[in-house]
Order: sequence, then C-alpha cells, then structure tokens
Amino acid sequence: MFEIKNFTVSIGDKQIIKDLNLKIKNGELHAIMGPNGAGKSTLASSLLGNPTFDISGEILLNGENVSHLRTDERARKGMFLAFQNPQEIEGVTVANLLRKAKLGEEKDKRKVLDEMLKIQKEIDEATHNIGISKDFAKRDLNVGFSGGEKKRNEILQMAVLKPKVIILDEIDSGLDIDALKHVAKTINEMRSIDRCFLLITHYKRILEYIIPDFVHIMVDGKIVKSGDAKLAHELEEKGYKGLTAVSNGL
Repeated sequence: MFEIKNFTVSIGDKQIIKDLNLKIKNGELHAIMGPNGAGKSTLASSLLGNPTFDISGEILLNGENVSHLRTDERARKGMFLAFQNPQEIEGVTVANLLRKAKLGEEKDKRKVLDEMLKIQKEIDEATHNIGISKDFAKRDLNVGFSGGEKKRNEILQMAVLKPKVIILDEIDSGLDIDALKHVAKTINEMRSIDRCFLLITHYKRILEYIIPDFVHIMVDGKIVKSGDAKLAHELEEKGYKGLTAVSNGL
C-alpha cells in the first residue's frame, strides 16, 4: 500500500502542495487530474525525492516512511516515476540502463550472465508489446527521441523493472492514438494485486483505455474532489471551474 499523509511541498516561501492526503491500496489505480499549475508534476517529482523541493509529512510504502530516503533508495524499495520530460544521457543505452537497474551490484559472473539473458528476453517482449523495434533499446537514453518515443521509453522501463508503486506523470502527452493504445495496454497488463498506480493527466483521453479505481481533481495544490471513473466524464462536461464550483456549493 502507498500512502501520502499531511504532505506539503514548498520552494522557499511558496507552498505548491498543501497538506495532501492520499491512500492507494495494492491493486488500485488512481488518477489525478487538474489544470496547468495545479501542482501535479511537482507532486510526482517530490514523491521520488527531487531535492529542489522542501517537504513535510509522510510518504508511506507498506507502512514504512520513505520520505527521508534518496531517490535511488526509493527506487530500490520499488517506487518508479515515468517523467514528463525525461533527460537525455549520451553513452548510456536504454538496454544498459535496464541491465544495471536489474542487476544492481551482483558480482557472480554466472548469475550475471543468466540474468542478462533474462533481461534481454524481457526487453524484447516489452518492446513488442509497446509497439517499438527491438533496436530501440540499443539507442542512447532519450538522445534524439521524439516526445512520443520518450514516453514509450518510460513505459519500457516500467515493464522491465516491474516496480511496486508506479507514478505516471502525463504519460499520454505527445502520443498519437496508436501509441496511446499500446501504452494503455501495457499499463493494464501490469495492473495486479501486488502493485499500485498513480496516473497524472490533464485529459480523460487515456482514461478511455485505462479505467481508474478512483479519480481525484487537484486545484491549487489541493485535492478538491474525489470519485470513481465517472468523475473524469463529469469533468469533461463541466470543466474545472464548473466542477469545483459545484463541490464548493456555489
């Protein structure tokens, strides 16, 4: 289970996320929707330990407070963030990144060889499912990638690493309809009782292919309304102003 308790995120004197509480049980997928500037991407980045931000409150992973851990330590605990704007890294291929992440500090040469073969099989299967060439993993990480390729690379990493808490920051932006369907298919196939998802998006387009258990509306750093998947359709009809006005009794 993944839980955020009394979570506040600031830069200097400016509060961006304000005393946020959210609980995601294993097997659940929650979507957060909100307008530009609502704090959605700040929330995603701060949950993985971005040092730019000052935080207070707790980030609980199966009851353990991980808010004091570095980003790499949180990742080893099973947390994963698909970035909205992932970095380009020359000289490090996608495949090498995945091998290093999966193998860790393993020194036994026989185990390393066996694991590398397994990892390559997982990469081949994942690229097929996502609808990209096997040669994709031979390219330097995000170097020369289109916006859509960067998003599919994030999904490839997710599919191979198989994390327990998956945070997807606007993974649908920049994807054409075919790529969106492949991405949604991979996410749906990974939904299971031993992991949970937090999907951050502007629009309900991806929610036509991924049915969330809960939808939360974020405005000005706060969750102002929560509901089931129907809330996304209500948002489409009323807009953020109309929906939040109704929830505030206006």
